[in-house]
Amino acid sequence: MARCDGCGKGPQFGNNVSHSMRHTRRRWNVNVQRVRVVEGGVEKRQYLCARCIKTRQKTR
Repeated sequence: MARCDGCGKGPQFGNNVSHSMRHTRRRWNVNVQRVRVVEGGVEKRQYLCARCIKTRQKTR
């Protein structure tokens, strides 16, 4: 569920770095939301990131 159906954007990985410079692994998840989309006259539910939702609203 952490992947956008519109652009394919997925989670990114990196490190938490504390004040003592200790590194622990972490991940940044995509802001993915379940949205109803009409494609080809058929209504579907897709998981889209916030940027794809904004772009769809602009192109209407």
